[in-house]
Amino acid sequence: MTDGLNDQRTARVADLLCDFRTLQYYIVSGPESPPNQEDYYAEGWAALRQCSLDGQHILNCAAETRVPRVSGGPLEQAKAELQQVMLDAFARRHEGQKIYLRQAAAQRWVSWRDQILQGGRPHSGNTSQLASCDVQLRVELADITDDTVYTDLRSSDYEMGRWTLEDPPLRHVQRWLRARR
Repeated sequence: MTDGLNDQRTARVADLLCDFRTLQYYIVSGPESPPNQEDYYAEGWAALRQCSLDGQHILNCAAETRVPRVSGGPLEQAKAELQQVMLDAFARRHEGQKIYLRQAAAQRWVSWRDQILQGGRPHSGNTSQLASCDVQLRVELADITDDTVYTDLRSSDYEMGRWTLEDPPLRHVQRWLRARR
């Protein structure tokens, strides 16, 4: 007995993959190396390099292709396959959004640092301001959690009028992500 929702599932997967593709574009185009190599190990630049590595990883990790056989005919099998693909796309978009938000925080750090340094180098007169930038970066990165990303994406999907009836719960997304680390 089919439920008639495979078209909505297909559209949802397409939306998720489109979002993920856009996130990947932004992640890949982010900076990784500072103009001055003395800053290579500074917190924000290290965070940007990690975002690039994480973005490559989530793009390159294999999809889960094992779908259990279900009874009920080809439409029910298509439903099961679409739900599996939806979880994969949903989890990739979720992780892509987390990476993108971390990258944006690190890019703000670069901007703040540039404003403090004004083309110069760190010195005793700007040490406390630079330390404040580092603290702010750590706070922002700590605020980027699975819960907040999941909630924000769900709210955004709802506001855009997307079909979210069968979106996977956060614990399934986290399980998918753990399996690919």
